[in-house]
Order: sequence, then C-alpha cells, then structure tokens
Amino acid sequence: MSGIWLLLLALIGFVVAHLTYGRTVAGWLGMAEERKTPAHELNDGVDYVPAKPAVLLGHHFASIAGAAPIIGPATALAFGWMPVYLWILIGGVFIGAVHDFASLMASIRHQGKSIGEVVEAYVGHTGKTLFLVFSYSTLILVVAVFTIVVAQTFVDVPQAATSSVLFILLAVGFGLALYRFKAPLLIATIVGVALLFGCLVLGNLFPLRLSFNAWVALLLAYVFVASVAPVWVLLQPRDYLNSFLLYAMMALGLVGIVAANPTVQAPAFTSVHVEGLGYLFPVLFVTVACGAISGFHSLVSSGTTAKQLDRETDARTVGYGAMLIESLLAVVALIAVASLTGDRYQSFMAKGGAGPVAAFSVGLGELIAALGLPAQTMSNFVALAVSAFALTSLDTATRLSRFAFQEFFEPRRVAGEPARPSPFLARNRYVGTTISVVLAGALAYSGTWKQIWPIFGSANQLLAALALLAVTAWLAHRARENAFVKIPMVFMFAVTLTSLGALARDHLFGANPSYVLGAVAVLLLGVALVLAGLSFKVLARRGPATEQGSGPAASS
Repeated sequence: MSGIWLLLLALIGFVVAHLTYGRTVAGWLGMAEERKTPAHELNDGVDYVPAKPAVLLGHHFASIAGAAPIIGPATALAFGWMPVYLWILIGGVFIGAVHDFASLMASIRHQGKSIGEVVEAYVGHTGKTLFLVFSYSTLILVVAVFTIVVAQTFVDVPQAATSSVLFILLAVGFGLALYRFKAPLLIATIVGVALLFGCLVLGNLFPLRLSFNAWVALLLAYVFVASVAPVWVLLQPRDYLNSFLLYAMMALGLVGIVAANPTVQAPAFTSVHVEGLGYLFPVLFVTVACGAISGFHSLVSSGTTAKQLDRETDARTVGYGAMLIESLLAVVALIAVASLTGDRYQSFMAKGGAGPVAAFSVGLGELIAALGLPAQTMSNFVALAVSAFALTSLDTATRLSRFAFQEFFEPRRVAGEPARPSPFLARNRYVGTTISVVLAGALAYSGTWKQIWPIFGSANQLLAALALLAVTAWLAHRARENAFVKIPMVFMFAVTLTSLGALARDHLFGANPSYVLGAVAVLLLGVALVLAGLSFKVLARRGPATEQGSGPAASS
C-alpha cells in the first residue's frame, strides 16, 4: 500500500469535511455573526482578550497538539494500520472535531466558562462539582507528568532547553509588539518566525545544561508566571509562534511523503487482541485519542480559547478546523511509523527501546530526506519540534487548572435570585495557581504520578464523553438538534466504561494487582454513572430555554 494514497484520501476528506459537515454543525449549534463574544463583553486584559483568528488558531492548535497524536497511532499500529487509519478519519471528522467545536460554542454561550459551568446549568450543581473535581485532578496529573517529561527532555537534549528559553523571551517581545505597539500581524509574524528558527540555531550552538531537579523547579516557576500573566503577554504569542514549528514539520512531511512515495510496511490488520495492549475494543479508541478525539481538547476549547474568540464565526475554523489539522498530523505520524520495516518498528517500541516519538522522528526524517535534505538533521528537527509542544501543553494545562479551581468556588446559582458576589478564592488567580503548582510539584517530586498515569488514557476519554454529555444537555434544553453529539457521546461512554471496567478487573483481581489503579478506575466509573444518571431527565425531554451568557437568547 502506498503512503501517498493514504495521505491524499485523508487530506481531501478533511478539507471536504470542514467545508460541508463543519458548516452543517455550525448551523445546528446556532453560530451567529452578530453575537458579542465573552472576549469583548468581559474583556479584562488578562484572561478575556479578543485575538485575531490566525493567532487564536495557532494558540489552540499548539495547545491541543503535541506528542499525543504521534504516540497514539504509533502504539496502536500493533493492531495494523487499517483500524488506526479509519478511526483517525471517522473519529476526527464526526466525533473529535464536533467535540472540540461544540465545547467551544457551549462555553462562549456561558460567558467563556468551562464545561463544568454548562453541566451546572443543565445537569445541576452536584454534576458541576463532580466534573470540576475530576477535571482538576486530571489537569494536576498532566502538569506533574509533563513537568517530568520536559525536564528530562531538557537534560537529554540541552539544545532544546536553550531554544525553549529563547522562545519564551521571543514570545513576550512578539506579544508586546502586537498588542502594545500595534505592529501589523503579517510583519510581526514574518519577523517572529524568522527569529523562531534563529532560536533553533542558537540552541544547537549553545546548549543549556542544568540538573533534572533544577529544571523541575524552574519549570514550576515558569508555569506559575504563565498562568497568572495576561494571556497576550506570553501564552497566546508563544503558542502562536510555536505552531509554525509544527506547520513547518507537517509541510515538510507532506511533501516528503509525496517525494518518497513510501510503501506501508506494517500489515493492514493483525489481530483483535495484542499482547501487552489488550482487545481492539476499547483499547484502540483509548490509545488513539489526540488525532481522533481527546477530552483534554474540551478543557482547552472551553478554557483559554473561548475567552479569546473575537467573533462567533471564527469558532468553526478554530474549533472544528484545528482538530482536523491534528488528525492530519496523526495520519502523517501513522504513515511515517508504518513505513519502517517490522524489525525496526519493533525495536523502537520494545521495552527499553527509544519509543514512539523516536520512531516517528526517524521515519519522518527519512521521508523528508527524499527532498535532498540530510536525514539525521531532519530527524533531529522533527524531534525538537515535537518536544517544544510538551512545554506548550504544560503551561496551558496549568492555566486550565487555575480556571477549574476558581470555578469550583463560584457561588451556586439559584433560579429567580440575584447572582451572589464571587468569593476571594474564585477571584484571585494567584491563590488558585499557587495551590495547583504546589500540588503538581508534590506529585512530580514524590513519584506517585507513576502509579496513576497508566489510567490517564481512559480518564481522558471519559472527559470527552462528559463534555459531549454536557453539550447534548445544553442543546436538548434549547430544543435544538443534538443527535450529532448524542451519538458520539453514547459511543465514548461505551468505550470508557468498558475500558475502566477492564482496568478495575485487571488491577483488583488480576495476576499482578495494583489496588491504587483499581480503586481509581472504580472511582471514575462511579463519577461517569452518577453524571449519566443526573443527565437522564434532561436528555429525556426537550424544551425552549433562554441561554445564560452573552448576547440574546438563541432562537430554537
């Protein structure tokens, strides 16, 4: 099988989907040009700041992408390339992109608040509490693990450390140029991207070597600043500029695949059960998350992105479109890894091997080499581009954890009563960030994250199911079409409940029990079932309602 045909089919499919199904979904969600977005209505210069569509797309894409769309397909390739490819295409178009777009739209109709606020509005305060505790705990785990991963990367590849530090300084300068000195976006982007690649060169010339513990401490200090600083100063411009690294890597990969015309070496299908992974259902749908559907995306959509959307009509490109770009990245990753011979793939993926990111870097580097570029240099560039996005996910997750913390302490809303003023913990971003960073740091330094991390894939997809449930309840309350989110929601619940049930069984009653993981799996099963039960009455009836949030109520 030629990798070119897999690439062309995916590329055409994603473009057509964005122009057709994406536009249809926008109509079902009631997207309207005239609505005033929270970024304008609640503009505070810190979290709520209108962003140009290209800048916001870069921020959103950089936040949701990273190593995950590479690790998932490379790992699930053990089942064969066909099921992975089909899941990326079908999942990305009809589930993942819809999930991201709908989460973004639901959030901007509720003052840019998280999906937890949507749960409270239509499921109840108990549902909001459970959702926020679950999402906050997941984010703390992500911050802890990504701190470890980035710190270890900086130790192993000090060139990446230098480049990342320079990226941060460049981002601050770019943000000031754009927002304070009103530099034209095109000119600022050209200069910024040129300097961005200059940072890569300087990183190779002057590697920054520090100890692992020193990097952990510095990273925790950095994410604290990134979380409390105005979004336009650091987070948004850094993500926007960083996105060009990924765009460049993808562009080289696309042209490289066409030039190399690789033959897919991996079998189309191996077995419904793979030793060490499990059964195709539900393992495939939990392993390949980013690139098909990922619950973390709903937190980004309803966290930082919803607070920066300039116009509602930008939501389709940012929400639906960015997910399709990530799905294309997952297809590129699949082709790059599947083009390796079976022995080489196994050597990368074996215990003690270099791992899926290294397999992708080498595979894509060799494909790009068909353009006449040095394979080793290109492999190093791919690895460096991927590592840069781990830091992006880290600072975004920290800011999202602060949002979840603050929303948890928002006063309960009672119908017919005036809104009560927010307490100190809901208003102060420094306290929420400090507590989040301390908890993540303690988890990272103690090493206890290793006991919990194996269950993250299932927890992440449960988050996606809960986000789809919240959006379904919102649309049902408005008496709008909701089958396009309800059907994916039911499927994702089936995936996660099956996965969590299997994890609970294996870790509580298996040959090598892990009672911590078993208990967490049972706890997550309980959260899912309680929230599903609370939502049953909402989903069983349809009726008109006036929305909370900015702008006039949407017509039903």
